[in-house]
Amino acid sequence: MTRVLIVDDQALLRGSFRVLVETAPGLSVTGEASTGAEAVELAASGRPDVVLMDVRMPEMDGIEATRRITAAQPEVRVLILTTFDLDEYVYAALRAGASGFLLKDTPPARLLDAIRVVASGEALLAPSVTRRLVSEFARRPPGVPLVDGLAGLTGREREVLLLIAQGLSNTELGEHLTLSRGTVKTHIGRLLAKLGARDRAQLVIAAYETGLVTPNTAAPGL
Repeated sequence: MTRVLIVDDQALLRGSFRVLVETAPGLSVTGEASTGAEAVELAASGRPDVVLMDVRMPEMDGIEATRRITAAQPEVRVLILTTFDLDEYVYAALRAGASGFLLKDTPPARLLDAIRVVASGEALLAPSVTRRLVSEFARRPPGVPLVDGLAGLTGREREVLLLIAQGLSNTELGEHLTLSRGTVKTHIGRLLAKLGARDRAQLVIAAYETGLVTPNTAAPGL
C-alpha cells in the first residue's frame, strides 16, 4: 500500500485529492497539511511514501518544505502540484529534491499514475518539463562546466545520461541505443549510484550542472 500525504492550503482541494486517492487501488492517505511547516511535521511522523505538495502556501512554501523533507527522509518522494506553470517553480522544485511536477488541472487518472510512478522510485519528467529546464539554463550566465563530476562514468553511461537529460523515457532509450529495458535500468542504476542522485530528476539536473548538456544540445523528441 502506497501512503500519501496531501499538502495544500485550500481545504476543498485537499478533500478532493483525499477522495481521489483513497478510492484508488493500492493507495491510502496518511494525513493532510495546509502549510509547508505542517507538511514537514507530518512527513516525519506519518512516514508517507509520496507527498502531494502545493507550491504557494503560508508560513513555508512547498519548495522549502520539499527541501526539508527530502533532506531528512531521502526515501520520501515529493510530487509537486501547482496551478502555476512557471519555469522558476520547475527548476526550484526539482533542485529541492522533488521527483515530479504536475499542474492541478491534470486529469485524475494521470495524477494517480504519477503517484505510482514516483512511489516506484522513478521521476516524473515529461518532455515539457525538460524543456523548461533547458530554458532555465539558457537564461543563466555561462559558468565553468564541472566535468570532473562525470569522471567516473563510462562512455555508455555518459550517453545514457545525455539522453535522459533530453527527455527520453526508458523505452525510448532502449530503442535509441538498441538495448533491452533491463539493460537500460541497469545503466540508470549505476548512474544514480555514481552521481549520488536519488532519482531521474536529479540525473537531469546533474547533466546540466556538470556541463554534459547545454541548452544548445540537440534534444530528440522535445
